[in-house]
Amino acid sequence: MSGSVVLLHLAGAVALMLFATRMVKTGVERAYGNVLRHKLRATMRNPLMAVLAGCGLSVALQSSTAVTLLVGSFAGAGIVSGMSGQLAVRGAEIGSALVVKLLTFDLTLLVPLCLITGTVMFMATERRDWRQTGRILVGIGLLILSLEMIGQASEPLRNSQLLPVILNYFSSDSITAYLLAALITWLFQSSIAAVLLMATLAGRGLITPELGFVLILGVNLGSSLIAPMLTRSAGPEVRVVPIGNLLMRGLGSLIILILFMTFKPHVAFLGATASDQIVNAHILFNVVILLAGLPLAGLVYRASEKIVALGTKPAPATLDVVELSALNESALDVPSQALANATREVVRVCETVEIMIKRIIELYESADSDKIKALAALDDRVDRKHAAIKLYLAKVTKNPLTEDEALRCQELIGACVKLEQVGDIIVRNMLVHVKKKLERGLEFTPEGWSELCAFHTSVLANARLAFNVLVSRDLETARQLVLEKDRLRDREKETSASHFVRLRDGTAKSVETSSIHLDTIRDLKQINSLLASMAYPVLEERGLLGGTRLKAS
Repeated sequence: MSGSVVLLHLAGAVALMLFATRMVKTGVERAYGNVLRHKLRATMRNPLMAVLAGCGLSVALQSSTAVTLLVGSFAGAGIVSGMSGQLAVRGAEIGSALVVKLLTFDLTLLVPLCLITGTVMFMATERRDWRQTGRILVGIGLLILSLEMIGQASEPLRNSQLLPVILNYFSSDSITAYLLAALITWLFQSSIAAVLLMATLAGRGLITPELGFVLILGVNLGSSLIAPMLTRSAGPEVRVVPIGNLLMRGLGSLIILILFMTFKPHVAFLGATASDQIVNAHILFNVVILLAGLPLAGLVYRASEKIVALGTKPAPATLDVVELSALNESALDVPSQALANATREVVRVCETVEIMIKRIIELYESADSDKIKALAALDDRVDRKHAAIKLYLAKVTKNPLTEDEALRCQELIGACVKLEQVGDIIVRNMLVHVKKKLERGLEFTPEGWSELCAFHTSVLANARLAFNVLVSRDLETARQLVLEKDRLRDREKETSASHFVRLRDGTAKSVETSSIHLDTIRDLKQINSLLASMAYPVLEERGLLGGTRLKAS
């Protein structure tokens, strides 16, 4: 087999590994992202729990970079302290290394099991959570399969006459090998993928343990550069945690590289095989960085703040932002133009309502008077726009309209009324629950909070579908939205049943927060029903809507 064909097969296997890693990550984020984020927030106040939470989240997301970015955003929003954020990232690196260790075991039997189970789950149902779980399983199966492909594709390289020359050069030039590994990791945007590639090649005898140790140090340098690069245009508060990670992990890898080049220790104690030695070296490095980071967390955080401050430019003078309206009075004589203007304005109301839906669940966990006032101000904005849009559309109807234009006008008015009702539910009902919980110092049970977050995630996803239907009037999206309404009804029954079980068992927190829990579920269901009804005009127009329920197509 020619060298170019071998490299083509190897590149294809690496590409599959990167794709599978991303597939698992996005599946977890879509299915459990909100729950994981709220779990992380709740546990970040304790240093030990911050490390464990970062580790667990990194295992779930298969990405320490994702955890670094998430924790950085929490620190930027003032939800967690910068020092707790640093410790959570240290734990995330341990979690990432443990994922690599797990994937180096013989998991070939899991490939067909994961692919079959994941495909069935993805294709046999329309439920979003089941489909994302299927996506995760397929991704795991492809990830394990890609490692086998890398091993098979690299097998012919054992007989290469050129490869030993290249490896001998890198073995004698540790700095170049270190920088090359950092570059590969940065290009992969994944330390897991980089370490797995090197461990697989080492298992085939293509990389020596000593060279592998140097490459692992380079991987950690490259991984620590990813988050600072991705947040370089973010606010100073967001960049502190990624920069702190670079200081600890990047400088730590450089210091250990210098010590390794100076003393040239044996690495046989790290494992029986070259592959094990490389993976265990990765774990050991991150454990050392964690142990060093515990006493140095405060110092690293202050240094990170100073470095970020040095690179922060003074805020330029800006013009006052004036909120423009799409409701152009001069277009009233042309109904098609006027309806397009009204649609643009309703879309802006949709965006405001989406922000309100996203923020209200955050207030259940971390609320203060300023955040409550800010949310109430958004509802005032929705009310103003609602009134303006209704008045504008009333003026449009004074002109002769075609049947389609008249129906579109009614559809926009109906959508606007529903959006205004959603805003009222959030402010007049759910915000009252937030204040009650804040004033009484109540806490949900972990199970109850998880159920609320999952329910809220479904409602938010359906809200986005509703807003898309309003603009695109797509039939399939409208059908999906109404089907999701039925599924949410079933989920509400399951959630209420679970809550009553906890009440029956006498769980203290469940008793204290019972009314808030049930009322919140009811409010979210009502919001979902209002938004789902925005699909009715599209379905009715196509004859797919009966008196009260969706017809079978």
